[in-house]
Amino acid sequence: MTELGKALRATSTAIPGLVIWDLPVHGDNRGWFKENWQREKMVAAGMPDFGPVQNNVSFNSSAGTTRGIHAEPWDKYISVATGRIFCAWVDLRDGPTFGTVVTAEVDPSRAVFVPQGVGNGFQTLEPNTAYTYLVNDHYSPDGIYTSLNPADTTIAIDWPIPLEKAELSAKDKAQGPLSEVVPIQPRKILVIGCGGQLGRALRAAYDGVSHVDYVDLPDFDLSSGAFATARRWREYDTIINAAAYTAVDTAETAEGRVAAWAANVTGVANLARVAAAHGLTVVHVSTDYVFDGTSARPYREDDPMAPLGVYGQTKAAGDQIVGTVGRHYILRTSWVIGEGRNFVRTMLSLAERGVDPSVVDDQVGRLTFTTELARAIRHLLETRAPYGTYNVTGSGPVTSWADVARRTFELAGHDPNRVTGVSTDEYFSTAPNPVSPRPLRGVLDLTKIESTGFVPAAADESLADYVRLESRAAVN
Repeated sequence: MTELGKALRATSTAIPGLVIWDLPVHGDNRGWFKENWQREKMVAAGMPDFGPVQNNVSFNSSAGTTRGIHAEPWDKYISVATGRIFCAWVDLRDGPTFGTVVTAEVDPSRAVFVPQGVGNGFQTLEPNTAYTYLVNDHYSPDGIYTSLNPADTTIAIDWPIPLEKAELSAKDKAQGPLSEVVPIQPRKILVIGCGGQLGRALRAAYDGVSHVDYVDLPDFDLSSGAFATARRWREYDTIINAAAYTAVDTAETAEGRVAAWAANVTGVANLARVAAAHGLTVVHVSTDYVFDGTSARPYREDDPMAPLGVYGQTKAAGDQIVGTVGRHYILRTSWVIGEGRNFVRTMLSLAERGVDPSVVDDQVGRLTFTTELARAIRHLLETRAPYGTYNVTGSGPVTSWADVARRTFELAGHDPNRVTGVSTDEYFSTAPNPVSPRPLRGVLDLTKIESTGFVPAAADESLADYVRLESRAAVN
C-alpha cells in the first residue's frame, strides 16, 4: 500500500548526491494524487536544479522484471506511478566511493535523485508497475553507456526475487562485473582566461583535478564567430568565464569602448548561446561597478543596476545575458586582489621606495582576494547551490582605499601615517582624461552566499596573509 500523508523530505545516502525523497501523497475514496516533481518546493528543500529535458515511462507487466545496472551521462529523477520496485544503485564514478551500493524500495510515495555516473537498476515487486524518470539530457541510440551485471557477486545485491527467476534482457545478462568497469570521469570544466589573476587562482584551486581544461586570451577568443565550434561542448559540464575587459578608464575612450563591449558583451553572448544549446553551467564574474554607489546599505543581488561608466555598463549587460542561461552562477565582487599587478602590491612598492602616497578615502567597500573567489566558485559548483547571482567579497568591516593602504603599510612594517587620504575628485584632478566615474559605495551584502554554507574569509586576515607572503617572496 502507498503511504499517504508524508511530508516532503530528503534523505542522503552512502553514495554522494544520491538522495531519496519522501513525497506527499493525498488520497480519498477515488484514489490518490501527488506532485511527483515540483521544482520550486524541491529546489528549496535541497534538490539540485538539474533542468530535466526528457520524461520517460517504463511499463512492466510482471513482477520480477529486472533492468540495469546502467550509468548514463546525465542526472536522473526516478519514481513510480503505480506498483512497487526494489531499486539498486552502484557508484561507478571515479573516486573513493566507487563500487558503493545503496538499495531501497520505492512506491508512489517515494522518489530518488540519481546523479550522473551512478549505476541505476530496479526490479518490479508487483505486476503492472509503471516506473517513471526525468533526465537532463537526451538519450541517443548511438551512445555508449557504462553498465554493470546485476548478478555480479562483487556488489552482492540481495534482489528480492532471485535473478534466475526474474525477467532480464539478454543484454543485461551479458554485462561484465565491477572489475571490468572503467570508472566514469566527470564531464569537464573549461576555465577561460587562465592567465589572469582569477584564472591563476582557479588553477591553484583545481590543482590535481584532471577534468579541468584551461584556455587563455587571445588564443581563445570569446567574441569570435568560431566560438560555437571551438570545443566538443558535449564533453563539458561547466564554463568558468574568468576573462573580462577591466581597463576602467580606457573603456571611456573610443577604442576602449569597442574593446570593452566586444569582450564583456559580445563574447558573453556567444558563451551564453553555447551554454544554452548544450545545457552547460556558466560561471561568470561581475562587479560592484554595475551599481552607482549611492545606496546607504550594502547592495543585494536583486538591487536594480545603475552603472556610471562604460565598464560598468558592459558588465551589467553581460550579467543580463548570463541570467538568461538556465544553469548559471554570477559572482558579483569588488576590489579584487590576486597574483599580478594590483593595488596592494603597488602600496608595498611605494612603502619600500619611501614614497608617501595620496589615496582616495571616499570610496568604500571590501577587498576580495582571488583565492576567495576561486573557493566560492568551487563551493557553488560542488554543492550544486541554487543557480543565480551571488555577492562574493571578503567579510568584515567596510574600509576605504586609504584605509587599505594604511593597513598595508602597517603590515609591512611602515608608518601608516605616511598615507594621505584625499577625495576622488582631488585624486583625479590632475589625471589625464578620460576618467571613468566610480561608485563611491561598493559594499555588497553577503547573506545569500553565506546561506549556501560558504563562509567568506575576513578581508583583513586575507590582507595580512597576502602581505606576509609578498614580503617573504621579496626576501627570497
